[in-house]
Amino acid sequence: MTTPAQISEKYFTAWQAGDFDTLRGLLADDVEFVGALGRASGVEECLGGLRGLGQVMERIDVHARVADDTDVITWFDLHVPGAAPTPTANWSHVEDGRITRIQVTFDPREILAALNR
Repeated sequence: MTTPAQISEKYFTAWQAGDFDTLRGLLADDVEFVGALGRASGVEECLGGLRGLGQVMERIDVHARVADDTDVITWFDLHVPGAAPTPTANWSHVEDGRITRIQVTFDPREILAALNR
């Protein structure tokens, strides 16, 4: 059985690699996403948001991952060209081997400024 921590690790690895087929398999059809730059309902909207940010990010440096039986918090730096690394917290809820909810928090000001340059 795959643990929520393992699912989260696969999620971040696939996102960095641009492997959206793998991401699709990790997300529930009715996944809900809430973040500093928007909201998404359903797997297609969520993948669209991940694709969009994935096009501008250079990489993710994961510093810590804390998990229990259903929830995972991943602390990482999001690297976007022209912006300082952005400290980010991602909370994911996992049910039946798939991510059903994602909430992300970070200060988007430097990223937005870099994208507007």
